[in-house]
Amino acid sequence: MAWRDYSRSNVVPFTAMVAVECSNVYTNTLIKAATLKGMSYYVLIVYTFAISTLVLLPLSVIFRSAAVLSLIKFPLMLTIFLLGLIGCLAQVFRCKGIEYSSPSLASAMSNLTPAFTFILAINFRFFFVYFCY
Repeated sequence: MAWRDYSRSNVVPFTAMVAVECSNVYTNTLIKAATLKGMSYYVLIVYTFAISTLVLLPLSVIFRSAAVLSLIKFPLMLTIFLLGLIGCLAQVFRCKGIEYSSPSLASAMSNLTPAFTFILAINFRFFFVYFCY
């Protein structure tokens, strides 16, 4: 039988990918439904960050490393701040995009992220494409 040829190492990544896409569609639909009932996008984003903090903070205490960390310097703090700012702006733009369109379009656009990353990698010369005749 053909279905026995699949091992667990082949099925688990596929299952995880399907679960992430389903949660993405669910989140987009939930954002649209919550905002149609009058909830502000900014309040929704604050709640999202608060729940993420409550989930990730105990995990960072439980799984902390035994290595000694050096002092946090300005370039590291600037990088952390910029990453947080980019993440927050990405959520604001996502919510505003869902406001002007539909959750299904937002889900389809998120599936194009690898293609955009590939194009940017070619433009910034991180990846070279050789065309053979």
